Amino acid sequence: MDFMNILFALLILGGLAVVFGAVLAIASKVFEVKTDPRLPEILDCLAGANCGGCGFPGCGGCAEAILKGEAPVTACAPAGAEGAAKIAAIMGMEAPSGERMVAHVRCNGGEASVKRYEYVGVADCLAALKVAGGPLECTYGCLGMGSCVTACQFDAIHINDRGVAEVDKDKCTNCGACRAACPRKLITEVPASKAVHVNCMNKDKGAAAMKVCKNACIGCGLCAKNCKLGAISVVDNVAVIDYEKCKGCKICTKVCPRDAIEPIATAEEKEKYKEVQKRMAEKKAAEAASAAPAAK
Repeated sequence: MDFMNILFALLILGGLAVVFGAVLAIASKVFEVKTDPRLPEILDCLAGANCGGCGFPGCGGCAEAILKGEAPVTACAPAGAEGAAKIAAIMGMEAPSGERMVAHVRCNGGEASVKRYEYVGVADCLAALKVAGGPLECTYGCLGMGSCVTACQFDAIHINDRGVAEVDKDKCTNCGACRAACPRKLITEVPASKAVHVNCMNKDKGAAAMKVCKNACIGCGLCAKNCKLGAISVVDNVAVIDYEKCKGCKICTKVCPRDAIEPIATAEEKEKYKEVQKRMAEKKAAEAASAAPAAK
């Protein structure tokens, strides 16, 4: 009797399983959401970091936006040019071309900055700013608390020995996470192939800038005056580079009196440039003097 009861129960359970399985199978067909076969292909081309730098909720959201035409094939910066080219091929488009961009921290203050007080607290830039506006006299300087370091998922930014955030341009994918994390908006994007960069965003006038940081740009304009290509100018009391014109001659780095332009020229390089300029001036003066009697 017990055996028959058990067998009967098993048959009922088996029958129910078959019925429910059939119902689920039918429901899956009836309520099936059609997925574009290109979606998983695009997803495979993305970095998979879910960093949010694209502005969409993770890589899945980015892939869907690209497929719908709501985002460009270059939306995923960490995927790089190679990933963008693969996505373009999937979408039946031409591969995009252009300069690879990387993040750059526009500050060279750190130890050169004047401190208002010694901050002791949570290692977070925003938290430091909450305490009387931050520990630096310079209201444009890098706080060095590493919020950008925490935000970067590619180990591409660190606090250097001067106490300023610095980007490893070989590792940087320009995802934008560090830019979003910086409360002072000191991190910009620059062409990866360019080696000359202004490391300051202090818009105060010269005297005020000098008081808060010995490396601050004072808007003197020497860089602009000496650039033969017109690739650098002073805007709002701070030097700005036009990367389309800049050829990397580095003359601006040699004439900057405040070491606000990267790469920072050595004292020897600056003296050598001064000597060259002096000889050129003397040559022009001599030519002008010799030409004067002939003109008479």
